[in-house]
Amino acid sequence: MCDTCGCDQPNNPVTYKKPGEDNVHTHTHPHDDKHGHTHSHIHDDNHEHSHSHTHSHSEESNYEHTHSHNHEHEEHTHDHSHGKVIQIEQDVLSTNNLLAERNRGYFEAKNILALNLVSSPGSGKTTLLEKTITELRKELLFSVIEGDQQTMNDANRINATGAPVIQINTGNGCHLDADMINKAVKKLDVAENSVLIIENVGNLVCPSLFDLGEAYRVVVISVTEGDDKPIKYPNIFHTSDVCIINKIDLLPYVDFNIMKAKEYALQVNHHLQFFELSAKTGEGMDKWYEWLKGTIL
Repeated sequence: MCDTCGCDQPNNPVTYKKPGEDNVHTHTHPHDDKHGHTHSHIHDDNHEHSHSHTHSHSEESNYEHTHSHNHEHEEHTHDHSHGKVIQIEQDVLSTNNLLAERNRGYFEAKNILALNLVSSPGSGKTTLLEKTITELRKELLFSVIEGDQQTMNDANRINATGAPVIQINTGNGCHLDADMINKAVKKLDVAENSVLIIENVGNLVCPSLFDLGEAYRVVVISVTEGDDKPIKYPNIFHTSDVCIINKIDLLPYVDFNIMKAKEYALQVNHHLQFFELSAKTGEGMDKWYEWLKGTIL
């Protein structure tokens, strides 16, 4: 288990693939590389194992079998130093942040607006992307990086809109990191003066820790979730710039208070900008489109 974010990454392959592509680029994600996950486990021990095996067979006893095991353990200590774990986490995040700044510099030089979409699974991120690309593809150039643990499902949906897309399958990983984005951008060959949308792995915890080099982090919640999400998962809202409240067409059928959700979110981050919309029906999408066009142009 990773002390930094909780994902299980050792020797776990990460794959990059475009729809319809046969060859798959794979790299392992070891603990000591750019996105290393390290567990501090110190053994200051000297194990002295003295094994004496005595086997005696006598006529008085049909079979006598005796094992004598003497184990002498000297100075066997497990030092789980919290200070060292914190230091390791800082090293991991520092390395990621350096790569994120490299990505950010590249995006700025190429005038690429990079958005990092984060949410819990099922919030409607992919539907939001489909509708956005379809409605604005005559005005804006889009590229998409899809992050999931497995399958090409979301990449295939985006590919149907005509936008260039690459799928990153993280295996057991629970988030994307700056190094993954760096590799994906090179493989995708993102155009200048365009919008790059990164759909992160569905998770409200771990993605909050990892800067990808994006200009804006957009957290998406749906009214089918609890309106207390912002105070239950404060880090993702604290690190986001925009909050989209999706599936408002379902408000008559669910117990969700938009004003309360926004109030909670503003307690965590008073700079958040909100969009209330339904990606399915199109309600409220015009304001989202206006913001997107105004930000890139």
